[in-house]
Amino acid sequence: MSFNYDQIERYSRHLVLKEIGGPGQQALSAAKVLLVGVGGLGCPAAMYLAAAGVGTLGLLDDDSVALSNLQRQILFATTDIGKSKARQARHHLQQQNPDPNIIAHNFRLTDSNAHELFASYDIIIDGCDNFATRFLVNKACHELGKVLISAAVGRFDGQVSVHNSGNNSHPKTACYQCLVPSIPPEAETCEQVGVVGALTGIIGSTMALECIKLITGAGTPLLGKLLIWDGLKAAARTIDLPVDPACIVCGSEHGQNNPV
Repeated sequence: MSFNYDQIERYSRHLVLKEIGGPGQQALSAAKVLLVGVGGLGCPAAMYLAAAGVGTLGLLDDDSVALSNLQRQILFATTDIGKSKARQARHHLQQQNPDPNIIAHNFRLTDSNAHELFASYDIIIDGCDNFATRFLVNKACHELGKVLISAAVGRFDGQVSVHNSGNNSHPKTACYQCLVPSIPPEAETCEQVGVVGALTGIIGSTMALECIKLITGAGTPLLGKLLIWDGLKAAARTIDLPVDPACIVCGSEHGQNNPV
C-alpha cells in the first residue's frame, strides 16, 4: 500500500527508523491485533498500537468503566464511568488516529467463542487480570498457532512474556502454562494488593513494543523469555522460559506437540 501525505507525516518517526521504515509501516498497517482486556495494561497498549497505525485493532472487554479504574486506565475519563470499556476505548482511539479499523468486542471470552474470535487476528495480547482467562487465552492461542503476548502486574512489580507454542512462523517456545502450570494458591488481585498506576503504563507499553517488533521484524522479541520489572528499584531482568514436557497445553508428555 502507499501512504498519503498525512500518513507520511503521522508515521514519519517510524519511517526514518531503519528497523521499521516503509516496509515495517506497511506491515503494521496490514496487521490484525486483538487485546484481551482494556484495563490497566490494555489501555496503554491500545493507545500505542493505534498510534503506530496497526491496521485492525480488536478490543475485547465486557466490563464498564468504574471510578476506581481511572487511577491507571488512562484511555478513560470521568465522563466514561458506567459505559462500555470496549466501546469507549474505540471512541477515544479513533480520535487519536482515524487510520486503524478498531473493533469493540463487548462480551466475555469463553471456551465456546475463543477460537472463532482469535482466528481473525494475527497476534493476541493478554492484559486480563485473572488466571482462568489467561489459561483460556493461552490454550486457544496454542491450538490456533497464534503468537501470544502476556503480562501481569501487582503492587510495584510487572512481567511480560511472548509465547509461540504452536506457530511455525517463529521458533517454538514455551506456552504461558509452562510458566504457570496452575493457579497459584497465594494468587491475589490488584484489587486486593493494589498497583501503582504508572507501572501499568510501563508494562502495557512494553507489550505494545513487543507487538510492534513482532510485526515489523525489528530487534529481538521476548520469544520464550520473561521480562521482570521491579518498579521500586527501577531494575529489570530477563530469564529464559523452557518448554515444560509435562505442560497440559503444549507438553510432549501430553501429546501436544502438534496443535490442532
